[in-house]
Formats: sequence, structure tokens, C-alpha cells
Amino acid sequence: MEKKELIRKALEAQQKAYVPYSKFRVGAAVLTEDGEVFTGCNIEIASYSPTICAERTAIFKAVSEGHTKIKAIAVVGDSDFTYPCGVCRQVIREFGKDAAIIVANSEDDYKEYKLGDLLPHSFGPEDLK
Repeated sequence: MEKKELIRKALEAQQKAYVPYSKFRVGAAVLTEDGEVFTGCNIEIASYSPTICAERTAIFKAVSEGHTKIKAIAVVGDSDFTYPCGVCRQVIREFGKDAAIIVANSEDDYKEYKLGDLLPHSFGPEDLK
């Protein structure tokens, strides 16, 4: 799958965001190593702590369907280049140690990183054995 198509799916997911409090819409699209794509949006709850980010929504959808290896994730938001938060970076690390992280404003305006660029000196499941 091309980066532009993954970004397009993230942009589509962004339109489904439930953000009555912040009004800050985020969409994500996860490409698994076996070629499946799962999308997610951020979902806010009035008491805030149960709120979930778009990245985790997409990843948890993939994992719940048996896809535990992430190849890439595209993230779009309502600001100039929305990056995954720290919690999302750790969740990405759990399922995609070498995942590409694409942050985009549009299909043609994006930046790509490796997880290690955004979460240096991380640890994952292989470190706990």
C-alpha cells in the first residue's frame, strides 16, 4: 500500500472523530505486516480519562482482529503535523518496533519517521523476558 493511500484512509477516519469538548479531530490508519488496514479516530468522553486517541483505536482494532504486527501508521489532525502522544508511541512500540510513523497534513504534505526517532531508548515485550 502506498503512503498516500494510508494517509487518505487516516483523513477519512478523522471525519468520524467524536470530539465535542476539544473540537480537535485526529484520524489514524494502521498498516499491518500482512497488508490489512485498520482505521481509528479519537473519541472523547465527558470525564476525560476514558478518552482514547485515534492511534490506539486503530491499533486495538487491528489487535482485536488478530493482527499484532504493525508495519506503518499514518496520523492526521487539526493542527500542522499532529504527532502520536507518549502513550500512543508506547502502544506502537508494543506492536511495531520498526514501524514507520507518517504524520500528514494531506496526501502530499507529510513527514515520515521510524519509531526510534520519536521514542528513543524504548522497551518492549522482548525486553521483559
